[in-house]
Amino acid sequence: MLAGSCNAEERRILNWVRAVCDVIKKCLRPRTPMSCLAADAARDLVLSRPQLIAENALLRQQLIVLRRSVDRPKIEDSDRVIMLLLARLNSTWAEALHIIQPGTLLRWHRRLLKLIWRRKSRPKSQPARLPQKTIDLIRVMATDNPWGAERIRGELLKLGIKVSKRTIQKYMHQLRKPSAPSRQRWSTFLENHIGDIWACDFLQLYDAMFRPVFAFFIIGHATREVVHFNVTRSPSDEWVAQQLREATAWCEGPRYLIRDNDGKFGKRFASVAEGTGIEVVNIPPRSPNLNPICERFLGSARRECLDHVIILGEDHLRGVLKEYVSYFNISRPHQGIQQSIPGEADRERPLNTTAKIVAKPILGGLHHDYRRAA
Repeated sequence: MLAGSCNAEERRILNWVRAVCDVIKKCLRPRTPMSCLAADAARDLVLSRPQLIAENALLRQQLIVLRRSVDRPKIEDSDRVIMLLLARLNSTWAEALHIIQPGTLLRWHRRLLKLIWRRKSRPKSQPARLPQKTIDLIRVMATDNPWGAERIRGELLKLGIKVSKRTIQKYMHQLRKPSAPSRQRWSTFLENHIGDIWACDFLQLYDAMFRPVFAFFIIGHATREVVHFNVTRSPSDEWVAQQLREATAWCEGPRYLIRDNDGKFGKRFASVAEGTGIEVVNIPPRSPNLNPICERFLGSARRECLDHVIILGEDHLRGVLKEYVSYFNISRPHQGIQQSIPGEADRERPLNTTAKIVAKPILGGLHHDYRRAA
């Protein structure tokens, strides 16, 4: 009796286990078309009408692709855009894809975003390109002259051509780094009295036989024009006083004259200055920064002229400086006066911007003066 009841209990457990296994096998068995249809229909019941329309359109688009293809589906750019837009409206777009993988659609989406943002990030207005003639002229000026971009911009302004400094740098082969502006403790004083100030200084040089020779310059602050210059081997007090007389021969002198504490400026020089109503201002020792405009000119004369010439004698130096000073006063644009020319700073220059540009060599081709032909 007891053994029979045990066998019946075991059979019930075995039957229960078999029933559970059958249920598991049915769940793991591939779905039949009818079961898939039933599951999809149940899912569609919870979807909204716009989502159903979008899914239907996505499926139709895939059918269109398949119908026009014989072997492998050929997807065009228009098909990609349509599928992307329909997938944007369908929350179950991944399940509605049958001819491509979801990762493929995401790759198309990233590519489309890249194209859109590339188009949006393009500048709306492209800057006007320089004429080729102007580009060639910039390169010729940079090749034939030891000039920087700002200097070339001044030459172009003299010819009636307005070009920015950055654009000139773009087309130049070699550029010198602009030097940092020197500090001027007298900036306010110079600004208020710049029209009544001259400055003078000596430039010591050596000829081919290593003998010293001196060049003396007087410069007006307002226009940066070289008012007077001369050359000598013996710069005495009497000689320097005579140079001041020649610079103020027509009783046209400044109110202030800046000079250093060189022993060449003696009593006769002070007497001539006092007689013409000029107040001489002595700068402190070892302070060339207090006479910046004259020092800047002396540096330009060295870099642009005298460093490239072997001085043969006093007369030779006088002739070289005469040509350079003439070029400096009537042809060379100056940065300190807004790219104006020292001798023409207060005069407007009418230009014929259609005339041919002519280059005149200065100092044997060391520099060039660019002008419009008459």
